[in-house]
Amino acid sequence: MRFNPKARIDTSQVENRGGGGGLGGGLGGGGMRLPIPAGGGGKMGLGTIVVIVLFVILTQCTSLGVPGTGGGTSNNATGTTGDTACKTGADANKSQDCAIDLITNSVQNYWAQAFEEQAGQPYQDAKTVKYSGQTSSACGTASSAMGPFYCPNDALVYLDTSFMSDMLQGQLGAKGGTFALAYVIAHEYGHHVQDLLGILGKIRTQQGAKSDSVKTELMADCFAGMWAKSAQETTDASGNRIIEDLTQDDIARAIDAAQAVGDDRIQKESSGRVNPEAWTHGSSEQRVHWFNVGLKEGSLKACDTFAPGAL
Repeated sequence: MRFNPKARIDTSQVENRGGGGGLGGGLGGGGMRLPIPAGGGGKMGLGTIVVIVLFVILTQCTSLGVPGTGGGTSNNATGTTGDTACKTGADANKSQDCAIDLITNSVQNYWAQAFEEQAGQPYQDAKTVKYSGQTSSACGTASSAMGPFYCPNDALVYLDTSFMSDMLQGQLGAKGGTFALAYVIAHEYGHHVQDLLGILGKIRTQQGAKSDSVKTELMADCFAGMWAKSAQETTDASGNRIIEDLTQDDIARAIDAAQAVGDDRIQKESSGRVNPEAWTHGSSEQRVHWFNVGLKEGSLKACDTFAPGAL
């Protein structure tokens, strides 16, 4: 995957937060966490359990607030918009942080067109919050152990930069690479799209092979595939194409990343057994299938995992 060096990065879509304190209180009861046995090497040796979140928060704000909101002792609750070092696609080709910014731009440029065309309503941008250590969110305290997530309570996508480095370098049981990282970002923005469609507020069942949670996650994978189908057509504010080279190897790396976060694969590597009744995200096969559905069809209708017989 190669960015167009002339593409300009819209840093207003990204908020940078520096390193914070300890792990803190987590996201309370508002989200799902997915334990994954790490790949070999690096700071997460074989058998170490790390947490990837690729999840949707299942509860919305109420008048009583969300447990854990504002908790912890984050030193980085406020941040700066954008990254002054990230200006062009040339920067994104050299820097992971800049790549995250430009991928965010690409994903939102796609949805700005596709959402209005297919859903009949305007798309609303959501910022990506890059942080390390821990930070506060409207869904509670986010920590470096959690990986990426979308919080509907503040409509922000949270990305821990150390997790994204591990994804880029293939240390989480996948091949890694920039497009694997892009898959993760596109998946989280898929949850934002679900939020705009009113889907997140209708989730009731949180575990099981055909639970609402699994259907929601597979739909987000499908939405990621929709973006991937049109990724090379996305443009910056001046009309410059954002991604100029996307290969079959890039697509294969995204599919490999989807396989790596399947519930069955995670369970087998973690405990040696597979229990569909405890699934929250779907099997590796399902995740790849629905990413490919989005990649092939490119439509919200085709991604309806809640349709009768879809699963």
